Amino acid sequence: MKPTALGAAGVTVVLWASAFVAIRHLGTELSAGPLSLARLLIGSVLLGMLLLVKREPFRMPARRDWPLLLACGLLWFGVYNLALNAAERRLDAGTAAMLVHIAPLLVALLAGLTLGEGFPRQLLVGSLVAFGGVLLIGTSTSTGRAETWGVVLCVTAAVSYAVGVVTQKPLLSRLPAAQVTWLACVIGTVVCLPYAPALVQELGTARPATLWWVFYLGAFPTALGFTTWAYALSRTSAGRMGATTYLVPMVAILLAWILLGETPAGIALVGGALCLVGVAVARRKSRPMQVLVDADRR
Repeated sequence: MKPTALGAAGVTVVLWASAFVAIRHLGTELSAGPLSLARLLIGSVLLGMLLLVKREPFRMPARRDWPLLLACGLLWFGVYNLALNAAERRLDAGTAAMLVHIAPLLVALLAGLTLGEGFPRQLLVGSLVAFGGVLLIGTSTSTGRAETWGVVLCVTAAVSYAVGVVTQKPLLSRLPAAQVTWLACVIGTVVCLPYAPALVQELGTARPATLWWVFYLGAFPTALGFTTWAYALSRTSAGRMGATTYLVPMVAILLAWILLGETPAGIALVGGALCLVGVAVARRKSRPMQVLVDADRR
């Protein structure tokens, strides 16, 4: 991966990790549906403004692209946000992290089956190691209680995330990353429009600080974070890009430590180290067999 794409992936990881901290800080002032709508609405407006400023010609998606766009917007931007926000009101952060982060494994599996990426050994081994790190992080921050409906919502979020990534990948070879992100975000916003009356009511009683946190979620983890994600995804495989997101729980713990004063347990730091090792292994490219044969002949 080129340095610019690697930097974009790093920005995405930090911004998505900060979203967990922001949602935790918001507490229960906004319910799951209104929060999703507010976040996606702000993201859609800002992404639309970005496209206008760039003044690039708008490339109309082909007929074959619309099913993929609808799936990406409906599942990843719509269902994922709704399910995750609702789940985090029923489960503690550790349990939610363990369940949602089956998504990168699902991404690798679906990309191997549908996108022809195969199942590189480094990717599978690295993903399993990183997932082990997520389990340690989750164990260290979990209360040990798992409500059935909360588990169902987390698994729904993970599946929506994985399918969203796999449907987005082919689009990025035919359409600009910013345009794909904007269209998917608009579709997700439309999905959440039924929560508009509740959003108006809840914003009317919200504190000013809450409004700023909502704007942050829409502007940075959504508008900027999904744009940098799409840019990086267009320059690497879906499986390897998905494995990168195993770093999100670790970064979230560090941000919560710095911003919220939540001191992580020692086992969480060990889990973070495992995530780093796993992602490093997953992102390594295997040497072509012919190169190894040639080397042996020498």
